[in-house]
Amino acid sequence: MKCQRCSKTATLHITEVLSEEQFEELHLCEDCAQKYLLEPQSPNGSEVEGLGGGLEQEMSALGQRECPLCGLRFFEFRSTGRLGCPHDYEVFRDELTPLLENIHGEVRHTGKLPRRQPHAHQLRAELGHLRRLLQQAVSRENYEEAARLRDKIRTLEDSESR
Repeated sequence: MKCQRCSKTATLHITEVLSEEQFEELHLCEDCAQKYLLEPQSPNGSEVEGLGGGLEQEMSALGQRECPLCGLRFFEFRSTGRLGCPHDYEVFRDELTPLLENIHGEVRHTGKLPRRQPHAHQLRAELGHLRRLLQQAVSRENYEEAARLRDKIRTLEDSESR
């Protein structure tokens, strides 16, 4: 598919919601997409004047920041959905954390357990994890979270003793 602004191949597909029933699809190449994303837009599609360059500068800095090891830019990651090396997780940590939480619900890989693993072992592992989270919540003085974790630990301990 060709870019709607030039003749290059479109690599980014943007769907803008104009109203509940109206959508606008844009198919852009990387260069045109970067320009489009940096353009302040008002609801009627015209450029907004007088906003200052804060958001534009921030978006530009984010798009231009790159991994020193593999050279991947964050904008390239957003286009392809693939990171270039393990170091990218550290370089783009602030941007990846909310993205991973949104997609997976967690930012830490927990892996899978064998089906034949005894339930008691899984329960002990879960209790250990919850106790570590409880200690972290108390050290952060997040007492509401600590109380929630304490109650969950007690529930699991009660089910273990049965």
